[in-house]
Amino acid sequence: MLNHPLLKSLSGGDLRSIGASNQVVTEVLAQPDLISVLFNGVESSDPVIRMRCADVIEKVSAMHPELLLPFKNTILQRLTKVQQQEVRWHVAAILPRLPLTKAEVNSVVNVLLSFTNDRSSIVKTMSMQALADIAMQHQHLRPSIKQHIEELTQTGTPAMQARGKKLLKALSKESQS
Repeated sequence: MLNHPLLKSLSGGDLRSIGASNQVVTEVLAQPDLISVLFNGVESSDPVIRMRCADVIEKVSAMHPELLLPFKNTILQRLTKVQQQEVRWHVAAILPRLPLTKAEVNSVVNVLLSFTNDRSSIVKTMSMQALADIAMQHQHLRPSIKQHIEELTQTGTPAMQARGKKLLKALSKESQS
């Protein structure tokens, strides 16, 4: 499966480019069964392929989150453990799109909280966004998530501070509704 033409089209170059990711998104949207190839690719030994597969999965899931359903356990059990920062920031964006049980929500929140300790500012910022998305879906988590985002907004990078201010405003507005 790692020799699949779809994965070959995602290879080459370096981690600073998305390569043919957007073309692969179009292919997967036309043939949704191809998403399984991408999940295999996230476990490739090639970091460029791993990152680009995660990028495509994230982009596809933004439009069709239902395509993630057959891979929910893979995402929760394996992708959340990938250490590569370029995969982690995509996984953070994917997690709130999953239909989660109460126990899974708690597990995902813990994963995202751990991601906020990552070396990468992008992973931290994407995790803040994902936590806010989960807080919007699960009101009982809003106070603790809001507090965590407040702390990250005060201590984080300029990108984290900017995102944090927007997220806190949205969470406050949602709390008033």
